[in-house]
Amino acid sequence: MTIPHIPILRWGQPYKSLDVNIVRDYRSGETLAEVSQANVGLVRKDLQRTLEIRDILAEFSVDELTKMCVDAADIFREETLPMGDSQQSPEDYITQLSATSGLPHALCRANIGKLHTAMTGMSGILKGLTRGLDTSILDAGRGQQFGMEMSFLAATDAIAGVLPSNSPGVNSIWLPAFALKIPVVLKPGREEPWTPFRIIQALMKAGAPKEAFGFYPTSHEGADVMLRRCGRGIIFGDDKTTSKYASNPHIERHGTGRSKVLIGDDEIENWRELVDIMVTSVTSNGGRSCVCASSILVPKYGDEIAEAVAKRLAEFQPLNVDDPGARLSAFANPKFADAIDTAVENGFKEEGAEDITARYRSDPRKVEHDGGKYLLPTVARCESLDHPLGNTEFLFPYVSVVEMPQQDMLDQIGPSLVVSLISNDPKWAQQAIASPDIDRLNLGRLPTTKVEWDQPHEGNLFDLLYRRRAIQRVS
Repeated sequence: MTIPHIPILRWGQPYKSLDVNIVRDYRSGETLAEVSQANVGLVRKDLQRTLEIRDILAEFSVDELTKMCVDAADIFREETLPMGDSQQSPEDYITQLSATSGLPHALCRANIGKLHTAMTGMSGILKGLTRGLDTSILDAGRGQQFGMEMSFLAATDAIAGVLPSNSPGVNSIWLPAFALKIPVVLKPGREEPWTPFRIIQALMKAGAPKEAFGFYPTSHEGADVMLRRCGRGIIFGDDKTTSKYASNPHIERHGTGRSKVLIGDDEIENWRELVDIMVTSVTSNGGRSCVCASSILVPKYGDEIAEAVAKRLAEFQPLNVDDPGARLSAFANPKFADAIDTAVENGFKEEGAEDITARYRSDPRKVEHDGGKYLLPTVARCESLDHPLGNTEFLFPYVSVVEMPQQDMLDQIGPSLVVSLISNDPKWAQQAIASPDIDRLNLGRLPTTKVEWDQPHEGNLFDLLYRRRAIQRVS
């Protein structure tokens, strides 16, 4: 069988490098693809053309680019597309993605659904990001809305995206940049070139100018050059990866979410009715999303809630990757599983935390199945959020349950990407709305994983890419 070679895309132009990364099946070690690697000098050289490339996109209206996204949605999901020097069918994509990310086929299909929804719903997404701006104003540079003259200026000639290997759905976050007329320069995850390359191919087949896209598999140094020279950037990763850009307002960081479920005094007696919401919040997408809950805060019944959630999570077991019921993901890099398991075990060695799921499983947390290494879901009953396991996030279904008075919760949660505030208390809801620690707020009986596509996610991409400019006329 011929091994596909995935090239660099130098503003849409395929380029084959002598330096390649071998992408392998995590179970068998079989080579699935060779991926050309871009050296730092090549990245620097190509980024000198960003103004020229943006002028090409400027020839299209936002509405035209939005329609391309919509048309690309079905192409991405349903058609056979170029994958370097070979062709990739939708089933090929699912098989390859699963074999390098550890996601079972069912979760691969779920992520395809997320991306399809993002592309078909691009018009609504832009309305949310721009707060209902008439996008023809971006085409003309200025215009009238609400009786006022408005003008917006692109703050950059391109945006860099440094992508992860573990969750293909995050590619939905950079997509609006293309619709907003900004060229996109992507560094794919080392083990996950499939999704961004396939999206680019689908967009080009839908009529997008090939020059709008750069695809640069590269080193950490190359990624740093992309982020700093593009003028604007998005990076995904853990706190260690993203912290070096914390002081740079031009780089949007998508790191650990530390999302939470908070149950109020008025709803806590109904906690049995809320177990499904808690379980969904913890386990969606195999627990790999930053919107998955990593802490549950309750005013009482902490022991009972931890036990109820643990019983449900103990039902989640590794299955073969093609099993339609598979809900847990393997670790494509088994060293990550080892390191995370060690960190969790070390946490339980400190006073103030108990592994409740250990009561309901016969196996250790770390298990092997069908050639892959898995971590079984874990519920930690913690005495405090300050415990090492109380307010942390891991790359598998993990959650702490902490009991504290309702009035203390918002003061102690710390930065949280999503908070599901399950209560009908209007005063508490208003306090949550005012909290600077909450990025996305779900009010009522909603899981943390419930995301509306027309709402900004961990920052507003439009505000990152455009700035409003004042215009005055002689009266």
